[in-house]
Amino acid sequence: MEYSIIQIALVFVVTFIAAIDQFDFLESLYQPIVTGAVIGLILGDLNTGLLVGGTYQLMTIGNMPIGGAQPPNAVLGGIVAMIFAVKANMTVDAALGACMIFATFGQYIVTLVFTFASTLNAKADKAAAEANPRGVTACLNIHMLILGALFAVIAIVAYAGGT
Repeated sequence: MEYSIIQIALVFVVTFIAAIDQFDFLESLYQPIVTGAVIGLILGDLNTGLLVGGTYQLMTIGNMPIGGAQPPNAVLGGIVAMIFAVKANMTVDAALGACMIFATFGQYIVTLVFTFASTLNAKADKAAAEANPRGVTACLNIHMLILGALFAVIAIVAYAGGT
């Protein structure tokens, strides 16, 4: 299997931004229909990107966290499904099935990162009490940096593992 440093870097950046976007920014870039098309362009197969992204979008339309139950993560699932469809030459159905373990693992990562981020609350509260917006922003940035980096690394592992 051939690897492209440019593709790896672009997949890393797109996944990093989408991971953060699901909780910040515009609240729309992370949607599977968008990430599927973007990853499809990066991997050189826009048609498959739209097909996988659109299908995964339909799968996630009704997903809502209820109580403590969390649905599979749309960001990691959609991106990994697209990588599998192109890099491993899987059918859309097979790629969507194979990505579910990553999507579920992605939700565990979100839970763990948010649990860790709760330890930053005391620092953010202290910074807010001191009227220090930089301190509050730093706590948020640390949290989002960890989340984005973990998602991006997992996407690169899927890219490298491919088949």
